[in-house]
Amino acid sequence: MEAIKVEHEPTAERLEKLGVFGWPVWTKEVSEFPWVYDEQEVCYFLEGEIEVTPEGGAPVKAGKGDLVTFPAGMACTWKVIAPVRKHYRFG
Repeated sequence: MEAIKVEHEPTAERLEKLGVFGWPVWTKEVSEFPWVYDEQEVCYFLEGEIEVTPEGGAPVKAGKGDLVTFPAGMACTWKVIAPVRKHYRFG
């Protein structure tokens, strides 16, 4: 199983190349919930802070300014520590 990949403060060029600012936006209040990734998700955090714990793995923290890749097939628990606003793309 691939790991969650967190890029702290990616360059504007990288974000532009990926087309991040054209992706849909997802928001979530402080909460905790299980999630399974049917396909890969790449997201860029505009606001907030999260801790995602893959099944059988160590927790990974991410938040504002991070570009995060979640691998396909991963089951995990999302803990939203501070309200989230992020751009996201599946597949």
